[in-house]
Amino acid sequence: MRVTEFAAELGVSVVTVRKDVEVLAERGLLARVHGGAMLPEDWAETAPVTPSAADSGSTGTGSAAVVPARASAARAAGGRPLTLGLIVPSSAYYYPEVIKGAREAADVLGVRLTLAVSTYDVDTEKAQAARMVADGVDGLLLAPSGVGAEGSPGGPWYEELGVPVVLVERRPEQQASACEHVGTDHGYGARLAVRHLLDAGRRRIALVMRGGTPTAPWIKKGYDAAMAEAGPTGSGAALFLDLAEYDAGEAAYEQAMAEFIEGVRAGRVDAALVHPDHEAVVLLQRLRSASLSVPGDVALVSYDDEVASLADLPLSAVAPSKHEVGVTGVELLVRRLREPGRPRRRIDILPELRVRASSATRP
Repeated sequence: MRVTEFAAELGVSVVTVRKDVEVLAERGLLARVHGGAMLPEDWAETAPVTPSAADSGSTGTGSAAVVPARASAARAAGGRPLTLGLIVPSSAYYYPEVIKGAREAADVLGVRLTLAVSTYDVDTEKAQAARMVADGVDGLLLAPSGVGAEGSPGGPWYEELGVPVVLVERRPEQQASACEHVGTDHGYGARLAVRHLLDAGRRRIALVMRGGTPTAPWIKKGYDAAMAEAGPTGSGAALFLDLAEYDAGEAAYEQAMAEFIEGVRAGRVDAALVHPDHEAVVLLQRLRSASLSVPGDVALVSYDDEVASLADLPLSAVAPSKHEVGVTGVELLVRRLREPGRPRRRIDILPELRVRASSATRP
């Protein structure tokens, strides 16, 4: 498309179209050419404009005069294609959409992406990271398994790898760390769920979760804040049950489930935020076995939205924007590699609440 023709068609200024083209080119969605733009996959098929034609300001039908962002982002300092490493703890739960988003962003930007799965083992991910660096990756996207993972006094282990690192769905372990990160604002997600339950007429809202997960502290913080904002009625009635690493059948797990069900029977609990999804599905089944109705006796909102919609009664859920986390992580790392001196960023992406049958408003 030619900038002048497109501006005339839309009824906007040429400057406006040029600014939009610049933004889209930076994201790899368009290739800037002399006097206009084209799709990234088409730019290489055109013959380059000679320097004299580009300098003359010709508005003819000249070919590509500027290498698009897709191509420039694809090259390291030595002219070879950029290669990024992605290390996540799981490829089965939560992270498939993160991986998909990262892969799609890498394709758009013309970079190579290599994947490793650490299975939540710190030593494994350290070895994977070291191997990727030795193989020549230009930067790493990393979701560390350990909280407070050890390193030198100067910082955690991933800051000593010698390549730029962007944390994915994790925050730096030290506030003074200059490590960039992109992730979900889980505190906001918890507050979103509690506000929804309050608006639905619930006041005795419990939090049931596995407290050992990296996400758990942020959910707990958001829940506490939202309950405090609800005033004495909310904060005084809050119930917190930590399932820790217990499995169904273990005494501590069964005791927590029994305490929750008894709280519902006694009227001390009329709603709950449950993390992760599969625990919400189990809790739904336990409630029905105890002849308690959802949402009649108790409303449920799960967290993660991996399997919430598949429950026999579809569960309302807080849904992190996992795909966007993957996309943004790749974009952030590529920008860091292209512009090493640019200000560092920590990006929080807001989740959304998907309301389903399990948290209907009380009449």
